[in-house]
Amino acid sequence: MTEILVLYYSAGGSVREMAHLVARGVNHVEGASARLRTVPPVAPRTQVAEPPVPDEGAPYAELADLEQCAGLALGSPTRFGNMAAAPKYFLDSTGALWAKGALVGKPAAVFTSTASLHGGQETTLTSMMLPLLHHGMLVLGLPYTLPEVNTTASGGTPYGPSHWAGAGDDKPLTDDERALCIALGKRLAETALKLAA
Repeated sequence: MTEILVLYYSAGGSVREMAHLVARGVNHVEGASARLRTVPPVAPRTQVAEPPVPDEGAPYAELADLEQCAGLALGSPTRFGNMAAAPKYFLDSTGALWAKGALVGKPAAVFTSTASLHGGQETTLTSMMLPLLHHGMLVLGLPYTLPEVNTTASGGTPYGPSHWAGAGDDKPLTDDERALCIALGKRLAETALKLAA
């Protein structure tokens, strides 16, 4: 079974819902399965921010999850046009994997959620790609052959799925946003299987 790591950080729940949709897309592809993982929040001071195992939801990611996966979908809410501190902190700990080229040639993709429509969806997605490119991963987006990329009136870009969550994180994902999350999961799994063949 080809395993795709769906790694996310979610503060209000929207990115978590997107991660589950990406995982659904992965699981729709025969021979592929999704492994959902999250990262703990970063503490403002040097202290333990969270218990070593979350009370609910996906387990926390370990470096072994990255090394063992055949592909990666990375999701984060937007913070000032960039990914949140928690996934960045986790990625900053991957130097040993970078040094041995553990992720080179693996397909990867990104997704995000913003509070405002013009809150940095595209800059967040492209900035999330940078550490993946440094790892030598093959970054995938969403082609314009997907009708939802052209028709969306909220989130969804060629760089990856996005969601306009509203200031209170109370706007539900639209049908287009949901479809693009699922499409990304399928595309990532199909690419990983082709590369493994």
